Amino acid sequence: QVQLVESGGGLVQAGGSLRLSCTASGSSLSFNVMGWYRQAQGKQRDLVAFITSGGRTNYADSVKGRSTISRDNAQNTLYLQMNSLNPEEAGVYYCNTPGTIYKWGQGPQVSVSS
Repeated sequence: QVQLVESGGGLVQAGGSLRLSCTASGSSLSFNVMGWYRQAQGKQRDLVAFITSGGRTNYADSVKGRSTISRDNAQNTLYLQMNSLNPEEAGVYYCNTPGTIYKWGQGPQVSVSS
């Protein structure tokens, strides 16, 4: 059974940076696409960025120019580097693979003070 475990998050002031990590375990399958999702308080969970096995990336408008998604295929780890954070990027972040959607983990909270 695939398990996705996120780490990182925290409380930062506006303009600060955070790095999120997600490690997949429990399966030997390869993931073609991995993505980061954000669920703000009282809002639905939305995909904010994804990356393919070949390195192709895509970002939601809300994070363009602010976040960079990357992956280490050898270690089955997904990253999200967030810079110049603003309060609109606050929320709980999750990783998953679009098109399959494994069990959601307990994503880290990203809080941004203004």
